[in-house]
Amino acid sequence: MECIRVYLESLKQGLQIDVLREVGRQYPVFCFLLVFMLSLTILLNRYLHILMVFWSFLAGVITFYCSLGPESLLPNILYTIKPKNKQEQQELFPLGHSCAVCGKVKCKRHRPTLLLENYQPWLDLKVYSKVDASMSEVLELVLENFVYPWYRNITDDEACVDELRMTFRFFASVLVRRAQKVDVPSVISGKMMKAAMKHVEIIAKAKQKVKNTEGLQQAALVEYGPDLHFALHSRKDELRYLRKVTKMLFAYLMPPKATDCRSLAVLMQEILVGSVFLPIMDFMADPDTVNHMVLIFVDDTPSEPAMEPPSSLVPFLQKYADPRTKKTSVLKLELKEIREQQDLLFRFMNFLKQEGAVHVLQFLLTVEEFNDKILCPELSEAELQRLHGEVQHVYETYCLEESIDKISFDRFIVEEIRNIAEGPYEGVVKLQTMRCLFEAYEHVLSLLESVFTPMFCHSDGYFRYLLMGAESPKRDSRMNRNSLSVDDMRNVSKRGETFGISRIGSKIKGVFKSTTMEGAMLPYSMCDAEDEAVEEATMVMEDDSPVEAASTPGVLRNLSAWSITIPYIDFYDDEVKKERVPVFCIDVERNDMKEVGHETEDWSIFRRYMEFYVLENKLTEFHGSFADAQLPSKRIIGPKNYEFLSSKREEFEEYLQRLLQHPELSNSQLLADFLSPHSMETQFMDKMMPDVNLGKIFRSVPGKIIKEKGQNLEPFIQSFFNSCESPKVKPSRPELTTLSSTAEYNKLSNDLYKNNANLFETLETHNRNYFMEMISVEGMYDYMMFMGRVVFHMPDWMHHILSGGRILLKNTFEAYMDSYIQHKLEMILQEHRVVSLVTMLRDAVFCENSEERTTGDKQRRAKKAFEEMINYLPDFMEKCIGQEAKYEGIRLLFDGFQQPLLNKQMTYVLMDIAVEELFPELGKKGQGEQSADSNQLI
Repeated sequence: MECIRVYLESLKQGLQIDVLREVGRQYPVFCFLLVFMLSLTILLNRYLHILMVFWSFLAGVITFYCSLGPESLLPNILYTIKPKNKQEQQELFPLGHSCAVCGKVKCKRHRPTLLLENYQPWLDLKVYSKVDASMSEVLELVLENFVYPWYRNITDDEACVDELRMTFRFFASVLVRRAQKVDVPSVISGKMMKAAMKHVEIIAKAKQKVKNTEGLQQAALVEYGPDLHFALHSRKDELRYLRKVTKMLFAYLMPPKATDCRSLAVLMQEILVGSVFLPIMDFMADPDTVNHMVLIFVDDTPSEPAMEPPSSLVPFLQKYADPRTKKTSVLKLELKEIREQQDLLFRFMNFLKQEGAVHVLQFLLTVEEFNDKILCPELSEAELQRLHGEVQHVYETYCLEESIDKISFDRFIVEEIRNIAEGPYEGVVKLQTMRCLFEAYEHVLSLLESVFTPMFCHSDGYFRYLLMGAESPKRDSRMNRNSLSVDDMRNVSKRGETFGISRIGSKIKGVFKSTTMEGAMLPYSMCDAEDEAVEEATMVMEDDSPVEAASTPGVLRNLSAWSITIPYIDFYDDEVKKERVPVFCIDVERNDMKEVGHETEDWSIFRRYMEFYVLENKLTEFHGSFADAQLPSKRIIGPKNYEFLSSKREEFEEYLQRLLQHPELSNSQLLADFLSPHSMETQFMDKMMPDVNLGKIFRSVPGKIIKEKGQNLEPFIQSFFNSCESPKVKPSRPELTTLSSTAEYNKLSNDLYKNNANLFETLETHNRNYFMEMISVEGMYDYMMFMGRVVFHMPDWMHHILSGGRILLKNTFEAYMDSYIQHKLEMILQEHRVVSLVTMLRDAVFCENSEERTTGDKQRRAKKAFEEMINYLPDFMEKCIGQEAKYEGIRLLFDGFQQPLLNKQMTYVLMDIAVEELFPELGKKGQGEQSADSNQLI
């Protein structure tokens, strides 16, 4: 018996009886049919051919049941919609890569931010004139209400306000262009609807916990818990949140480098946050506004045709941004003015060199010279061949894709120039009447005037020119090079070719190379100017003539044969400050003496952090700047400790190595002294020390006073007093943290929102709205099922039918909803409707003292919105879910719309989604950095 029992147990395990029992419990119908069919097959085996029909049917049911699941969906084949081709738009800063000069994608030659759309995002952006006028009115009201009241007390000059207008235009243009690239229906039916579903779920749960509508808002806020948006904690936190978001977006919404002006950035931030964005958020969350938007959405009546024909298309906010001031500004030069002044022209060329765009000016001058020659009535065969060679050079240099000096021209311009360049030389005379060269000239001229000239007027070099005046021969005898003229400029060529327009390589070549013998005698006027300074500087003699090295007399010096490294950071005992300071240890190896029979010398020297910048300043004074040899930005505030110097070691080493490779510095006394162990230490230390050397002042100044008969006494006293005063404490944050207490500017008080949720700052909060990721439904069909289950409490049988139909209808239904949303957006974006919405926004923000809508008007609008919501659902829905369930569901949604704080919660969540879609760059940042910023904000 024991053996039989063991055998049965092993047979039971082999047949997996427990598994079969569990399958029979879960699928009783399938198991019954299977057993029933097996029994019939055994008993009625003679009718097997008839039973095969039933077996095939059962096998098909089982196969489809196992292969199809809830995620198996039928493609959209019943409702075909062709998506509209979105208008191609240039990428915007900082995503763009279309270079303003060569037009190439991801240009690696020119400056990364040198993108035409970065400076003029309104290019090719046109709107209806009425819409443009409405938006101009709103932006002008911003200035009238929040800038002019205090600005007119300071000055009547409109220059600063004109800059604000240009900034507003830039701001709005970037928003419009980015919005054109967003697939709005997909965003609405995706992320926004998912957030709305969670909001509805919160309201439904809160409704179950309260008996009346009055407690619904507070119950919903409690239900949100730590997921409540940070801006809802209090009005103060709301203002802080808007400031943080605005500051974060300024890098994308304002012109490049505009945020470097802290005063302008703070002014724009406070104007937009406290006087524009906060009132807009209040207006959007107002139940009366929500009721109005509900009426617009559920309105199925055909849209009223516009009473007037569409207005003409005009450049976006062009009229608004036109300068009001008629005064000339030194910060707004014309290209003609620059070319007429030799010193300015030289600085402009250096600026173009730094931007990698010298060839743009070169093309302009080349075409001017070519036009002077081609317009000659009688041209010889030799002249025609020479002009044809110049056209070939223009085509190969500025039109070919592989050329590093390529300039972006229209295709027809390139084709016509190519035809002339590749054709017979006699055809060059056709350029006398063809448009291609003229339009290319106009394009480059516009590029110089609209992009590079404004950039130059805001460059450090131009500001230095304004402060110090035109360079006299003393300062820069290399400027004399000698008396560079505009005619010489026309001969600019970096290649130094020998024909026609390229002959000037030899003339312009000296512009970017120092040919002055450093240490030459300065003019008498310069000596006088230098003597007027109170503090004496150590005389620096820089002589390019062959001199004897300090270490090896009689040997000519060739610094390009020297090699240096900075292997480590060491400490040096400062006897003056009585402390140990970190220094760079520089290992120098001199290899330029082998030719005269000397062995290689090597030594080590120590240089402080600031000594490198003294060297750079002095080299710049004698030789000009070196684009490929630049030190990193000098650290003014903060410790210059061992760790900091270690982080800069490689950059400083590369800087010295690049200097040694410059032919101009191969015999530089300054650089040799910097690397020599026998150089005067004070030469690089005096200008570095910020402390006041009283002994030096007492020794040197009396002689100056006697020599100059006391004329420098007053500047000396003033300089001495200024040096003895302690520096003023700078504010840590350039932010206005207090608002005016007057009724006109006190935006923190609001009768409708009170103090928002009035939560304490110690409440545990999350940095992100996690509910947006917790919800499992996806797509408009799932949202419909969710609403039917949670809001309208549809019966189980209807839920099962919708679940079964999901496989067949989900994609088709969602394609229809995308088309429906797109149709509604097109209706809203009609010209007269946009003007109406902008006017409503204007009235809500700026017409605070005007007559508001009465309580009766708001109640009538609310009642009408509720009735339209009831009538919006079709009649068959009422028959399926019941009249009472329909009424209760609509009532729940309507009551949720009448809660201002809940509306504001939803408004901020939707705003966050919109910001993320408009500025996808924000989502690419590291989560740790975002978390740190949010924690700091909260």
